[in-house]
Amino acid sequence: MTATGDYGTGKNIAQAVVFRASANADYITGATLTVDGGANT
Repeated sequence: MTATGDYGTGKNIAQAVVFRASANADYITGATLTVDGGANT
């Protein structure tokens, strides 16, 4: 269980991938996008 109180799903990963591939993320360069529900805070 993570800091958000639930377990991650494949949908959580897919949403991060879709965001990163979209124009909304065009200014993000050289960053690691960690999808862990806040477990790594």
